[in-house]
Amino acid sequence: MKQFIVFLFFIQICNLHYAQQSKVLNAYVTKLNSVKDYSVNAKIVAAVPMIKIKEVNAIIYFKQKDKFKIETKGIAVLPKQGFLDLNKFLATPSKYMAIESAGKEISGVQTTMVTVIPIDESTDVILAKLWIDSKRNIIMTSQLTTKSSGMLTTTYAYADQIPFGLPSSLVFEIDVKKFKMPKSVAANIHQTNKSTNNNKDQKGKITVYLTGYKVNKGLSDSIFK
Repeated sequence: MKQFIVFLFFIQICNLHYAQQSKVLNAYVTKLNSVKDYSVNAKIVAAVPMIKIKEVNAIIYFKQKDKFKIETKGIAVLPKQGFLDLNKFLATPSKYMAIESAGKEISGVQTTMVTVIPIDESTDVILAKLWIDSKRNIIMTSQLTTKSSGMLTTTYAYADQIPFGLPSSLVFEIDVKKFKMPKSVAANIHQTNKSTNNNKDQKGKITVYLTGYKVNKGLSDSIFK
């Protein structure tokens, strides 16, 4: 009996080691880590049920590993979880297990699905599912579940920044009730919810168009102060 228990423990250790060594995800993370910084022009289009939000133009700045800034004159409704937190989380493979399985076809591309489970329970991420194009090492679709904002589904499109794994557009599908809106927008949602009973499980969509990338130009830390 003891030998059987030891054998099962050995199998579990082997499976854990295998899970942490997802070649598909490792290739994506290597590409991700090649981006030391970037700036990019963004057009943000938010479609939230019963809330009118104007299109916003912005400049987004990023620097490894967690410096992030948006410059805009309007109200930018942008999910930090999908834009920054996912990549920050994936950049440290020691903090999660990654399990590969057969994926689905997305935009004519057969993907590999990688299920990512955090090892550290203190992280905001509960579970991440990634559908990855293993030939180009890019994420086609992601589904991120967090403690703070529920589930966020993101669809990616790419253009000339594929060598860096940077998308040309992102479409976020959000849970309106759990998503953290800017205060002024959140106030409008609160007032709207008082006047309707049809606010359960409402989904919103945020589309971000990205153009004019400047990658690895050595952004100054002063930009983020």
